[in-house]
Amino acid sequence: MTALLYVLLAIVICIAIWQIIIIFNLRGTIATEKDNNTQGILFALFGVFFYGLMIFSFAKYSVVLLPESASVEGENYDILYAITMILILVVQAITQFLLFYFSFKYRGIKGRKALFYADSSKLEAIWTIIPAVVLSGLVLYGLSVWQEVMDSSDAKNPLIVEVYAKQFQWEARYAGADNELGRANVRNIKGINTMGVDMTDKNAQDDIPTRELHLPKGRKIIFKFRSQDVLHSAYMPHFRAQMNCVPGMVTQFSFTPKITTKEMRLNKKTIAKVDGINKIRKEKGEDSYEFDYLLLCNKICGASHYNMQMKIVVEEPAKFNVWLQKQKTMSQIIN
Repeated sequence: MTALLYVLLAIVICIAIWQIIIIFNLRGTIATEKDNNTQGILFALFGVFFYGLMIFSFAKYSVVLLPESASVEGENYDILYAITMILILVVQAITQFLLFYFSFKYRGIKGRKALFYADSSKLEAIWTIIPAVVLSGLVLYGLSVWQEVMDSSDAKNPLIVEVYAKQFQWEARYAGADNELGRANVRNIKGINTMGVDMTDKNAQDDIPTRELHLPKGRKIIFKFRSQDVLHSAYMPHFRAQMNCVPGMVTQFSFTPKITTKEMRLNKKTIAKVDGINKIRKEKGEDSYEFDYLLLCNKICGASHYNMQMKIVVEEPAKFNVWLQKQKTMSQIIN
């Protein structure tokens, strides 16, 4: 595979050199009206191809987009994303159309003279004020969405969960009955105390360590992120959540799950994706895949970065409480 890439790279370099030589050989050549007409037509045809390809891509590959947000806070994120994309696509469609259209309409024709003027205060005001107003609106809305996600001060009975990152796996620690996490530091890592929990802290005694995230539907989750070694990024795409895990400090993020794992498996988009994945896996002779929420690392943190993930299970509160009660506390595990 590497050899093939080198061969392709060599071909691209040769083509680039060939094109540069052609360009230098054309110095001093004056384009004829026929040349201008041909190039204008070709540009117009390319514009038709460009828009056709764009429409085809939207129709063909929209299936790869994520289903609806699995968190309450993610709903506003999706609205912000939709507004931003609509604005970008509208502006892109108009400007690209004008580019192709003007290149064709105003191609070089004998006797035609270009209109030139140094500046236009009216045009400059239009293309400065309109983008400034639109971008200001997007920034302000984005700040409100960010504030909603980051500010958990008004949360009633939130669940406190620590997510601990290290090459190349995740660990989690739930605050126990006191709903307060005990202190932790990498200097305390020893034996089965893999997260460096300070066992002299009374708040740490009832903390619950796990290798799988279970979250109750409808309850605010406040995540505390730490990293043992390098910069990681906790990414939960279905919840529209991402936060860097920085060595030596604790970062925070929160959201409220609104769709259980079982419910998401019945989502039409999810079913379509799973069917597509299983079709490929069947052709390769691999076992079938069943949807699960995942916690991924979104920073290239080393050789096994691609495999750094943790299963997330969202379930009804009653079922979550039963699961949590079955888990052992730090004091039970270490002592």
